[in-house]
Amino acid sequence: MILERLREDIQTIFKKDPAARSIPEVLLCYPGLHALWSHRVAHWLWVHHLFFAGRFVSHIGRLLTGVEIHPGATIGRRVFIDHGMGVVIGETAEVGNDVLIYMGVVLGGTALVNEKRHPTIEDHVVIGSGASVLGPITIGSGAKVGAGSVVVRSVPPGATVVGVPGRIAGPQCKLGGEGEERGVMPDPMLRVISRLLDRQNQFEERIRIMEQVIPGPLGLEKQAELVMEEQIRDALREVIDPEVGIDIVDLGLIRDVHVNADGRAEIDMVLTTKGCPLVDYLSQQVRRRVEGITGITAVEVTVLDEPWDWSRFVRQNGQLKKV
Repeated sequence: MILERLREDIQTIFKKDPAARSIPEVLLCYPGLHALWSHRVAHWLWVHHLFFAGRFVSHIGRLLTGVEIHPGATIGRRVFIDHGMGVVIGETAEVGNDVLIYMGVVLGGTALVNEKRHPTIEDHVVIGSGASVLGPITIGSGAKVGAGSVVVRSVPPGATVVGVPGRIAGPQCKLGGEGEERGVMPDPMLRVISRLLDRQNQFEERIRIMEQVIPGPLGLEKQAELVMEEQIRDALREVIDPEVGIDIVDLGLIRDVHVNADGRAEIDMVLTTKGCPLVDYLSQQVRRRVEGITGITAVEVTVLDEPWDWSRFVRQNGQLKKV
């Protein structure tokens, strides 16, 4: 039984750490493994009411590995503490099976009374480096906690939590995902900004439609300007982004087009970063296409550095979805 558990612990490291190369390396150079083995001894002493001996073994394990696990904590099977330094697991903490814990993680308590005051971590949970999970809360099966997060509320199964305090930021993932990509953590603030920009774009589109029906001489002048802007957008549909294979208008790179009374066209082009290697190429192509339109005297292209969700600009024909 003991040999089977030891073999299972070693196989877990090979499965979850691509840096592991050999059994001697795992046996001698993985402090997270040593911490779990010393904890099992300390926990056995603790449940048999040998409290001082359990705490002493736990203390020795902390000195040797940098991982502090209270002997009263309950640790499941196939748990892997990667790197390990700075990990702290409190007395009433419960960790399920197949849990992955990175360095600096704290499973701490918030109460000063002798009761359940540490978190419960269910199966298949991933906790990123430096994360703190505090209080008698439950992290549901298959959940992911982003690096540096501070979680003080229970997390439903399969959710992704990031930030301080922790917020649910991602869609539910598959439970038990051994082959799941663990490095992708969504940014909730970027998502909010993207949605605000989306709303702004919708309002501007509605204003453009309203301007097209303005009556009187002012309306005729405005309509002529809008017709010119539409001609520019049609011309820019011939400029294809070489990395995506879709024109820059449908892709959403053209943020705004404005034509002054003297025929000078001002075009705002959105890229995720001004350091994009295609910015000069795309700017040059935009100028070339617009300068060929009758009535345009000059072209000014401004590159905006904004977080942008390209999927908002997918047209009804679904061109982007086919890429």
